[in-house]
Amino acid sequence: MRVHGIATYEELVRRSVEDVAWFWDAVVQDLAIPWMEPYERVLDTSDGPEWARWFVGGRTNLAWVCVDRWAEATPDAVAVRWEGEDGATAAWTYAELRAETDRAARGLAALGVDERSAVGIFMPMLPQTVAAVMACAKLGAIWVPIFSGFGPDAVAARLADAGASVLVTVDGTRRKGAAVPMKAIADAAVASSGSVAHVVVVDRLGDGRAPWTAGRDVRWADLSADGGPLPSVPLDAEHPLFLAYTSGTTGRPKGVVHVHGGFTVKIAQEVAYQVDLHPGEVLHWVTDLGWIMGPWEIVGALALGATVLLYDGAPTAPDEGRLWSLVEDHGVTTLGVSPTLIRSLRQAGTGPVRSHDLSTLRILASTGEPWTPSAYDWLATEVGGDRLPIINLSGGTEVGACFLSPLPICDLKPCTLRGPALGMDVDVVDDEGRSAGPDEVGELVCRQPWPGMARGIWRDPERYLDTYWRRLPGVWVHGDRASRDRDGFWFLHGRSDDTLSVAGKRLGPAEIEGVLATHPAVVAAAAIGVPDPVKGEVIWCAVVGQPGAGGEELAEDLRAWVATRLGASFRPARVAFVPELPMTRSAKVVRRAIRAAALGEDPGDLSGVENPGALAAIGSAFRD
Repeated sequence: MRVHGIATYEELVRRSVEDVAWFWDAVVQDLAIPWMEPYERVLDTSDGPEWARWFVGGRTNLAWVCVDRWAEATPDAVAVRWEGEDGATAAWTYAELRAETDRAARGLAALGVDERSAVGIFMPMLPQTVAAVMACAKLGAIWVPIFSGFGPDAVAARLADAGASVLVTVDGTRRKGAAVPMKAIADAAVASSGSVAHVVVVDRLGDGRAPWTAGRDVRWADLSADGGPLPSVPLDAEHPLFLAYTSGTTGRPKGVVHVHGGFTVKIAQEVAYQVDLHPGEVLHWVTDLGWIMGPWEIVGALALGATVLLYDGAPTAPDEGRLWSLVEDHGVTTLGVSPTLIRSLRQAGTGPVRSHDLSTLRILASTGEPWTPSAYDWLATEVGGDRLPIINLSGGTEVGACFLSPLPICDLKPCTLRGPALGMDVDVVDDEGRSAGPDEVGELVCRQPWPGMARGIWRDPERYLDTYWRRLPGVWVHGDRASRDRDGFWFLHGRSDDTLSVAGKRLGPAEIEGVLATHPAVVAAAAIGVPDPVKGEVIWCAVVGQPGAGGEELAEDLRAWVATRLGASFRPARVAFVPELPMTRSAKVVRRAIRAAALGEDPGDLSGVENPGALAAIGSAFRD
């Protein structure tokens, strides 16, 4: 603001959207983000805003920005700190991270990985996870982060869609004291994916129990360490970086394409400005590589030469004080959480918080779902001591970053997101695309492109356009409901589509329904999300069974069927057996009507439903 003669934050926001090309070029200069070859033009929308290209003519590489340059400039600074649920710890300097990244890159290249390859990464949050990400980036390969809690079907679907030729995984990990056999899950996924030729395995547990396939499996420790520093490949700014899978309400998961130039700049800007991170400070977000905040914290911290703290395990193991001990033991300065986690930790009272020294904290941050006032106040008072800002931000996997977020200099209200993030031309609109008035709940949209936006859905451009752009031509429609109060503070009100959000983890109902449909007792199924005071949403399923099928024993079997294949996080809380599902004449299941019937709410307009009588039986089934 000083450099550009801007007097107020509101003026900065206005300038950043009036001329987005000026703003993002100013960000690059302000943060001294280097380029292997400078860009000739900031933004090109000649193919329409849907296919905007950023930093045209520039060449870069995420690994060069985040690892190589700091290994030269500050080799002894700590890049990655890590702690496991079992108490094991590690710390890698930037020099050590580069050495491990280069070793992994040489090993992947020996397995045939190049700029045309996709590499799945099915791992918990380990230092080797960061090295795997950066090794792929260094080679120009596309990395595919996969949630470490997924079951084999969900992993296989993502590997197959991406066409991954290599999968990097671990022998296993620990969660709430129990061993999780991730290698066995990976093997089952690889067997049905049809694309993976090699599996690279990190020994996390080291107990020798993981299954092994000779000729296909390679130990991380056996990757070549020969040679000096490996140069990062100079890549066009629009070269694909990774595929972030997000959930569709119908069909297979969507592989959102992110690129080297735009993702690096946007995430560096957010972590620098929104959570005010500097070299020598420590960022920890309670997340997983398979959710967008995993790449966010890794790329953001390392692009700025700071330290990222990773934790492998449950944040409540062995007790509700674990997160606060991480803050104390590792000197965390910026802590990111979900509202669901805080609602859970709040149940344990203030003792676990007050028994730890949290004085290193400067910034609290959150994302994933709307806050409840009581949980927000507890975080602000009990954790923040009424002295720390809560940077509540919201965007999405497809956004690659945030639409809404305050900065630490902003005035705040409980539960607010304050307003548009810098450089993001967002609005709240009604069904016709007109800007909504104060306190009116509408659709959250973005009217101009931004550097971190998706560059399409992998191998499916029409689905990308249908999902985000064709409802209001030239405007990105995200699927969140939002409002602005009369003071200009913005708030979220949940999803406007059918996407399920369980403890901040999003999954399309079609994935759950598809798994249920493979059970021999199931004819058809519909999955809905219903409010839950701790998780935000839980999953309920309406199931049409084979003749004579039903009862609690089968319901429990179906819950386990889903959990085994998609992961325990997505285990349905309830399964109810119904005679039929409400459908339109085009045979589309009307999930909003099912949800209304299950909760005893008004289902609204049913004129398009072919069999509205089905709702009475659904309501009775969920009330019984």
